[in-house]
Amino acid sequence: MKRGSPEPNGRERDIEHMKKKPDDDQPASGRAPTTERIARRDGRGELKAAPIFVLVEPQMGENIGAAARAMLNFGLSGLRLVNPRDGWPNEKAGAMAAGASIVIDRAEVFGTTREALADCNYVLATTARPREVILPVVDPAEAAQELRRRIDHGERCAVIFGGERSGLSNDDIMRADAIVSIPVNPSFASLNLGQAAMIVAYEWSRAEGMTALASELYEHEPALRENFERLFEHLITELDDAGYFLVPEKRVAFTRNIKAALLRAGLTEAEVRTLRGVIKALVGRRRGGEPRR
Repeated sequence: MKRGSPEPNGRERDIEHMKKKPDDDQPASGRAPTTERIARRDGRGELKAAPIFVLVEPQMGENIGAAARAMLNFGLSGLRLVNPRDGWPNEKAGAMAAGASIVIDRAEVFGTTREALADCNYVLATTARPREVILPVVDPAEAAQELRRRIDHGERCAVIFGGERSGLSNDDIMRADAIVSIPVNPSFASLNLGQAAMIVAYEWSRAEGMTALASELYEHEPALRENFERLFEHLITELDDAGYFLVPEKRVAFTRNIKAALLRAGLTEAEVRTLRGVIKALVGRRRGGEPRR
Protein backbone atom coordinates (compact mmCIF):
# COMPACT_ATOMS: atom_id res chain seq x y z
CA MET A 1 0.00 0.00 0.00
CA LYS A 2 1.35 3.40 -0.90
CA ARG A 3 2.01 5.71 2.02
CA GLY A 4 2.95 9.32 2.52
CA SER A 5 6.57 10.42 2.94
CA PRO A 6 8.20 8.60 5.87
CA GLU A 7 9.62 10.41 8.84
CA PRO A 8 13.43 10.87 8.68
CA ASN A 9 15.74 8.41 10.32
CA GLY A 10 18.30 9.40 12.96
CA ARG A 11 17.99 11.97 15.68
CA GLU A 12 17.13 14.93 13.47
CA ARG A 13 15.47 17.71 15.33
CA ASP A 14 13.00 18.65 12.59
CA ILE A 15 10.23 16.25 11.73
CA GLU A 16 9.71 16.38 7.98
CA HIS A 17 5.95 16.66 8.07
CA MET A 18 6.20 19.70 10.33
CA LYS A 19 7.80 21.58 7.42
CA LYS A 20 5.14 20.83 4.82
CA LYS A 21 3.27 23.70 3.22
CA PRO A 22 -0.52 23.71 3.13
CA ASP A 23 -0.58 22.99 -0.61
CA ASP A 24 1.59 19.89 0.00
CA ASP A 25 -1.07 18.33 2.22
CA GLN A 26 -2.59 16.12 -0.41
CA PRO A 27 -4.06 12.84 0.88
CA ALA A 28 -1.91 9.81 0.07
CA SER A 29 -3.59 6.54 -0.79
CA GLY A 30 -4.61 4.69 2.35
CA ARG A 31 -4.28 7.57 4.78
CA ALA A 32 -6.51 10.33 6.09
CA PRO A 33 -6.26 13.78 4.44
CA THR A 34 -3.98 15.94 6.55
CA THR A 35 -6.04 19.04 5.81
CA GLU A 36 -9.00 17.61 7.74
CA ARG A 37 -8.19 18.66 11.26
CA ILE A 38 -10.09 16.72 13.89
CA ALA A 39 -8.11 17.75 16.98
CA ARG A 40 -8.56 21.04 18.77
CA ARG A 41 -5.09 22.34 19.50
CA ASP A 42 -1.55 21.94 18.30
CA GLY A 43 0.89 20.74 20.97
CA ARG A 44 3.83 19.76 18.79
CA GLY A 45 6.55 21.80 20.47
CA GLU A 46 9.95 20.38 19.63
CA LEU A 47 9.86 16.77 18.42
CA LYS A 48 12.77 14.48 17.68
CA ALA A 49 13.07 11.14 15.96
CA ALA A 50 11.19 8.57 18.01
CA PRO A 51 9.55 5.16 17.71
CA ILE A 52 6.40 4.76 15.64
CA PHE A 53 3.37 3.38 17.46
CA VAL A 54 1.33 0.93 15.38
CA LEU A 55 -2.19 0.17 16.63
CA VAL A 56 -3.45 -3.07 15.11
CA GLU A 57 -7.20 -3.26 14.54
CA PRO A 58 -8.16 -0.71 17.22
CA GLN A 59 -11.87 -0.66 17.89
CA MET A 60 -12.73 2.56 19.71
CA GLY A 61 -11.81 6.02 18.53
CA GLU A 62 -11.53 7.13 22.14
CA ASN A 63 -8.70 4.64 22.72
CA ILE A 64 -6.88 5.82 19.61
CA GLY A 65 -7.18 9.39 20.87
CA ALA A 66 -5.96 8.43 24.34
CA ALA A 67 -2.94 6.72 22.82
CA ALA A 68 -2.22 9.77 20.64
CA ARG A 69 -2.42 12.09 23.63
CA ALA A 70 -0.06 9.88 25.62
CA MET A 71 2.37 9.79 22.71
CA LEU A 72 2.63 13.56 22.37
CA ASN A 73 2.85 13.95 26.16
CA PHE A 74 6.14 12.08 25.98
CA GLY A 75 7.54 13.33 22.69
CA LEU A 76 6.28 10.84 20.08
CA SER A 77 4.26 11.71 16.99
CA GLY A 78 4.38 8.81 14.52
CA LEU A 79 1.09 6.89 14.61
CA ARG A 80 0.02 4.12 12.24
CA LEU A 81 -3.34 2.35 12.30
CA VAL A 82 -4.01 -1.09 10.89
CA ASN A 83 -7.59 -1.64 9.79
CA PRO A 84 -9.36 0.48 12.46
CA ARG A 85 -12.86 -0.87 13.04
CA ASP A 86 -14.70 2.45 12.70
CA GLY A 87 -12.65 3.81 9.82
CA TRP A 88 -10.56 6.95 9.70
CA PRO A 89 -10.69 9.90 10.40
CA ASN A 90 -12.57 9.39 13.64
CA GLU A 91 -14.10 12.37 15.43
CA LYS A 92 -14.04 10.61 18.80
CA ALA A 93 -10.31 10.04 18.46
CA GLY A 94 -9.75 13.73 17.77
CA ALA A 95 -11.80 14.78 20.77
CA MET A 96 -10.04 12.36 23.11
CA ALA A 97 -6.60 13.41 21.84
CA ALA A 98 -7.27 16.84 23.39
CA GLY A 99 -4.74 18.81 21.36
CA ALA A 100 -2.44 16.11 19.99
CA SER A 101 -3.28 17.24 16.46
CA ILE A 102 0.10 16.44 14.97
CA VAL A 103 -0.43 12.80 15.93
CA ILE A 104 -4.09 12.48 14.94
CA ASP A 105 -4.02 14.45 11.71
CA ARG A 106 -0.89 12.75 10.37
CA ALA A 107 -1.84 9.21 11.36
CA GLU A 108 -1.42 6.70 8.53
CA VAL A 109 -3.84 3.87 7.84
CA PHE A 110 -2.86 0.45 6.51
CA GLY A 111 -4.73 -2.68 5.57
CA THR A 112 -2.29 -5.13 7.16
CA THR A 113 0.36 -5.19 9.85
CA ARG A 114 2.91 -6.31 7.28
CA GLU A 115 2.34 -3.15 5.25
CA ALA A 116 2.50 -0.94 8.33
CA LEU A 117 5.91 -2.37 9.30
CA ALA A 118 7.40 -2.69 5.81
CA ASP A 119 9.89 0.18 6.19
CA CYS A 120 10.86 -0.53 9.83
CA ASN A 121 14.23 -1.96 10.89
CA TYR A 122 13.29 -3.00 14.42
CA VAL A 123 9.91 -3.89 15.88
CA LEU A 124 8.66 -4.55 19.41
CA ALA A 125 5.31 -6.16 20.21
CA THR A 126 3.37 -5.41 23.39
CA THR A 127 1.55 -8.38 24.86
CA ALA A 128 0.83 -9.77 28.31
CA ARG A 129 1.02 -13.35 27.04
CA PRO A 130 4.12 -14.49 25.12
CA ARG A 131 2.22 -17.75 24.46
CA GLU A 132 4.14 -20.31 22.43
CA VAL A 133 6.12 -17.64 20.57
CA ILE A 134 9.81 -17.85 21.46
CA LEU A 135 11.16 -14.32 21.41
CA PRO A 136 13.21 -12.18 23.79
CA VAL A 137 11.04 -10.52 26.45
CA VAL A 138 11.93 -7.09 27.84
CA ASP A 139 10.21 -4.69 30.19
CA PRO A 140 9.25 -1.17 29.01
CA ALA A 141 12.41 0.45 30.41
CA GLU A 142 14.69 -2.04 28.67
CA ALA A 143 12.67 -1.66 25.49
CA ALA A 144 13.05 2.12 25.58
CA GLN A 145 16.82 1.92 25.97
CA GLU A 146 17.10 -0.44 23.00
CA LEU A 147 14.83 1.74 20.90
CA ARG A 148 16.89 4.80 21.66
CA ARG A 149 20.14 3.02 20.87
CA ARG A 150 18.83 1.91 17.49
CA ILE A 151 17.23 5.25 16.61
CA ASP A 152 20.50 6.97 17.49
CA HIS A 153 22.08 4.81 14.79
CA GLY A 154 19.51 5.82 12.21
CA GLU A 155 17.12 2.88 12.37
CA ARG A 156 13.37 3.21 12.02
CA CYS A 157 11.71 1.49 14.98
CA ALA A 158 8.11 0.64 15.79
CA VAL A 159 6.08 -0.66 18.71
CA ILE A 160 2.91 -2.56 17.86
CA PHE A 161 -0.16 -2.72 20.11
CA GLY A 162 -3.07 -5.11 19.75
CA GLY A 163 -6.75 -4.22 19.59
CA GLU A 164 -9.02 -4.04 22.61
CA ARG A 165 -10.77 -7.34 22.09
CA SER A 166 -7.99 -9.90 21.81
CA GLY A 167 -4.66 -8.11 21.51
CA LEU A 168 -2.08 -9.13 18.94
CA SER A 169 -2.36 -12.35 16.99
CA ASN A 170 0.52 -14.80 16.96
CA ASP A 171 1.18 -13.87 13.34
CA ASP A 172 1.57 -10.21 14.29
CA ILE A 173 3.79 -11.04 17.26
CA MET A 174 6.02 -13.03 14.93
CA ARG A 175 6.69 -9.83 12.97
CA ALA A 176 8.49 -8.42 16.01
CA ASP A 177 12.09 -8.76 17.14
CA ALA A 178 11.13 -8.89 20.83
CA ILE A 179 8.17 -8.69 23.17
CA VAL A 180 7.51 -5.84 25.60
CA SER A 181 5.89 -7.20 28.75
CA ILE A 182 4.50 -4.64 31.18
CA PRO A 183 4.64 -5.86 34.81
CA VAL A 184 1.02 -6.15 35.96
CA ASN A 185 -1.14 -8.10 38.38
CA PRO A 186 -1.14 -11.62 36.85
CA SER A 187 -4.73 -12.08 37.99
CA PHE A 188 -5.83 -9.00 36.03
CA ALA A 189 -3.28 -8.41 33.29
CA SER A 190 -5.43 -6.69 30.67
CA LEU A 191 -4.47 -3.06 30.04
CA ASN A 192 -6.48 -0.48 28.14
CA LEU A 193 -4.86 0.45 24.82
CA GLY A 194 -4.27 4.02 25.93
CA GLN A 195 -2.75 2.86 29.21
CA ALA A 196 -0.30 0.54 27.47
CA ALA A 197 0.71 3.30 25.07
CA MET A 198 1.19 5.67 28.02
CA ILE A 199 3.54 3.31 29.84
CA VAL A 200 5.72 2.62 26.80
CA ALA A 201 5.78 6.31 25.84
CA TYR A 202 6.72 7.32 29.39
CA GLU A 203 9.66 4.94 29.46
CA TRP A 204 10.73 6.33 26.08
CA SER A 205 10.75 9.83 27.56
CA ARG A 206 12.98 8.63 30.39
CA ALA A 207 15.38 7.00 27.95
CA GLU A 208 15.32 10.23 25.97
CA GLY A 209 16.44 12.13 29.04
CA MET A 210 13.26 14.03 29.85
CA THR A 211 13.11 15.07 33.48
CA ALA A 212 10.51 16.49 35.83
CA LEU A 213 10.33 20.24 36.32
CA ALA A 214 12.82 21.40 38.91
CA SER A 215 11.47 22.61 42.22
CA GLU A 216 11.76 26.32 42.88
CA LEU A 217 12.60 25.47 46.48
CA TYR A 218 16.30 25.26 45.69
CA GLU A 219 16.31 28.65 43.99
CA HIS A 220 15.89 30.34 47.39
CA GLU A 221 18.80 30.46 49.83
CA PRO A 222 18.23 29.15 53.35
CA ALA A 223 18.00 31.78 56.06
CA LEU A 224 21.19 32.98 57.68
CA ARG A 225 21.77 31.11 60.92
CA GLU A 226 21.74 34.35 62.97
CA ASN A 227 18.33 35.30 61.59
CA PHE A 228 17.04 31.81 62.33
CA GLU A 229 18.31 32.04 65.93
CA ARG A 230 16.56 35.39 66.38
CA LEU A 231 13.30 33.87 65.15
CA PHE A 232 13.66 30.99 67.57
CA GLU A 233 14.48 33.28 70.52
CA HIS A 234 11.54 35.52 69.60
CA LEU A 235 9.18 32.55 69.58
CA ILE A 236 10.42 31.09 72.87
CA THR A 237 10.25 34.50 74.58
CA GLU A 238 6.63 34.92 73.60
CA LEU A 239 5.79 31.36 74.60
CA ASP A 240 7.33 32.02 78.01
CA ASP A 241 5.23 35.19 78.37
CA ALA A 242 2.11 33.24 77.42
CA GLY A 243 2.80 30.57 80.03
CA TYR A 244 3.15 27.82 77.48
CA PHE A 245 5.77 25.85 79.43
CA LEU A 246 3.59 24.58 82.27
CA VAL A 247 6.16 22.06 83.51
CA PRO A 248 9.43 23.94 84.10
CA GLU A 249 11.60 20.81 84.16
CA LYS A 250 10.42 19.92 80.63
CA ARG A 251 11.06 23.36 79.19
CA VAL A 252 14.50 22.50 77.80
CA ALA A 253 13.22 19.38 76.01
CA PHE A 254 10.23 21.27 74.59
CA THR A 255 12.36 24.11 73.25
CA ARG A 256 14.75 21.65 71.61
CA ASN A 257 11.85 19.88 69.91
CA ILE A 258 10.47 23.19 68.64
CA LYS A 259 13.88 24.20 67.31
CA ALA A 260 14.38 20.84 65.61
CA ALA A 261 11.00 21.17 63.87
CA LEU A 262 11.90 24.63 62.60
CA LEU A 263 15.32 23.44 61.42
CA ARG A 264 13.79 20.57 59.46
CA ALA A 265 11.61 23.07 57.63
CA GLY A 266 14.69 24.60 55.98
CA LEU A 267 13.28 28.13 56.23
CA THR A 268 14.32 30.80 53.75
CA GLU A 269 15.05 34.43 54.68
CA ALA A 270 11.59 35.46 53.49
CA GLU A 271 9.93 32.73 55.53
CA VAL A 272 11.83 33.73 58.67
CA ARG A 273 10.65 37.31 58.24
CA THR A 274 7.10 36.14 57.65
CA LEU A 275 7.06 33.99 60.78
CA ARG A 276 8.42 36.79 62.91
CA GLY A 277 5.62 38.98 61.58
CA VAL A 278 3.08 36.27 62.43
CA ILE A 279 4.37 36.10 66.01
CA LYS A 280 4.17 39.89 66.39
CA ALA A 281 0.62 39.93 65.05
CA LEU A 282 -0.54 37.17 67.38
CA VAL A 283 1.10 38.73 70.40
CA GLY A 284 -0.41 42.11 69.64
CA ARG A 285 -3.94 40.67 69.39
CA ARG A 286 -3.49 38.62 72.57
CA ARG A 287 -2.50 41.71 74.50
CA GLY A 288 -5.56 43.55 73.29
CA GLY A 289 -3.76 45.99 71.06
CA GLU A 290 -2.75 46.37 67.47
CA PRO A 291 0.01 44.13 66.10
CA ARG A 292 3.40 45.52 66.99
CA ARG A 293 5.36 46.98 64.12
